Amino acid sequence: MASTPFLSKTPINNFSSSLSPSLPRLPSTVSHRKTNPNSFRVNAKIREIFMPALSSTMTEGKIVSWIKSEGDLLSKGESVVVVESDKADMDVETFYDGILAAIVVPEGETAPVGAPIGLLAETEEEIAEAKAKAASKASGSTPPVAETVTPTPPPATSTPAPAISQPPAAPEGPRKTTVTPFAKKLAKQHKVDINKVVGTGPYGRVTPADVEAAAGIAVSKPSESLAATVKAATSSSVPPPLPGSNIVPFTTMQAAVSKNMVESLSVPTFRVGYPVITDALDAFHDKVKPKGVTMTALLAKAAAMALVQHPVVNASCKDGKSFTYNSNINIAVAVAINGGLITPVLQDADKLDLYLLSKKWKELVEKARAKQLQPHEYNSGTFTVSNLGMFGVDRFDAILPPGHGAIMAVGASKPAVLADKDGFFSVKNKMLVNVTADHRIVYGADLAAFLKTFARIVENPESLTL
Repeated sequence: MASTPFLSKTPINNFSSSLSPSLPRLPSTVSHRKTNPNSFRVNAKIREIFMPALSSTMTEGKIVSWIKSEGDLLSKGESVVVVESDKADMDVETFYDGILAAIVVPEGETAPVGAPIGLLAETEEEIAEAKAKAASKASGSTPPVAETVTPTPPPATSTPAPAISQPPAAPEGPRKTTVTPFAKKLAKQHKVDINKVVGTGPYGRVTPADVEAAAGIAVSKPSESLAATVKAATSSSVPPPLPGSNIVPFTTMQAAVSKNMVESLSVPTFRVGYPVITDALDAFHDKVKPKGVTMTALLAKAAAMALVQHPVVNASCKDGKSFTYNSNINIAVAVAINGGLITPVLQDADKLDLYLLSKKWKELVEKARAKQLQPHEYNSGTFTVSNLGMFGVDRFDAILPPGHGAIMAVGASKPAVLADKDGFFSVKNKMLVNVTADHRIVYGADLAAFLKTFARIVENPESLTL
């Protein structure tokens, strides 16, 4: 299992000293090797172990297994629990000595980031108190919601009309009122001053029901029943599963992939394809393959070298208002693993020697398949390569990952009959690549120029070793 920071990068000594001025000397708690002040809070001598944020996109985590059991003594540096983030399984280690008094979230269950998953006690006398606290957390998680909901009705009295017709005190100055067309028509029919009606719709918009209430007309409930009918119809619009079929919930990784794919729909993209002759690359690969160089490493290196000359394709737009020229060229390469997809990142791929790059890639793939990648090894990419050519796929279009400027889809290299400028035919290996790009920052000419440079590097692969 990979051991990943449960907490922030605050040094241990600084973290301890930051607590000492206002709190008594604290014994033990559970944390990662890097500390995060928000990962636990101190309640007397019992500490709450929180679900850590193991990546920037993680919103909840799943408890894979508790390495320690309730009542176990914990020593500094020991692994306590294994948490599944959206990309990898990571150990949570103890930062202090103590006793694991109670497990709040059992194995196989999920909890949002920041939620308590266990309690840590200093002495055996505190274990019973910790268990009672854990039980109250499990049973008392819903009442607070009811308490926050109940205070809202008091402003509404027995009849809704007075609450809406209350604002005669508001005419201290003119105000802009947003009114639905039908509400405006009703106000005219019932001779209601629309400026004195308080809207209950979105952003204070005056609805027909508000006008009817202001006119003293009993607000009919058909709209509510209609809404309920529409809601029921919407929920029932999902067809029932076929007989004999199984419903399988998303894993944490699949849920993260699903979320990213939905987010990508908000980005305006376009696609450009380009044919690349790979005879020279295939021959070069045969020569360096005994040294451990894979075709994926060759393509990643070629893409990185092309991005040096076309930095706008390596840029990213995250807020829709500006874009960033990334100072590093980090090539993320899609890898299929059991139950999902992950993109290990070859950082500074343009600067690494080809053989070192290939060694690094092999290590990343092994860690990815063992679900041991650290966050910076999969979330720091600036350009993505997806290669399905190894499966014989001729061409395909890749979906742009959120926050990236472009992603390259690489097809298989296959023999093709080509004609030269003199009209003579020959058979050469041809590979089709398709790049999907964010059209807010990358334009057609930019992408065409990048692909032309990429093709020139692939067709003269000796430059990859320079």
